Amino acid sequence: MADFEYSGSVIEEEEIREPSMYRVILLNDDYTPQDFVVEILSGIFHKPPLEATQIMLDVHKKGKGVVGVYTYDIGSTKVHQVSRLARERGYPLKSIMEKV
Repeated sequence: MADFEYSGSVIEEEEIREPSMYRVILLNDDYTPQDFVVEILSGIFHKPPLEATQIMLDVHKKGKGVVGVYTYDIGSTKVHQVSRLARERGYPLKSIMEKV
């Protein structure tokens, strides 16, 4: 058995914190077709058709709709994906993140 010297110091455990969470919200506009919004919700956010339609109606009627709650990196990536795809299709659809 190997000899070792104990220094008497205690290694303290670091506090492990949960990451901050962010709501991703789609914002209504007067130009983006509803079917494109449903396509975004299904493709980027993996929402089933019924849920995607309900969120799209919230966006249309209330001016915005919560799509999901994600960590910063995932939420930010999804916001950028929405922006890129909307721009490619010529629509002004916007999404934002809001800290929970």
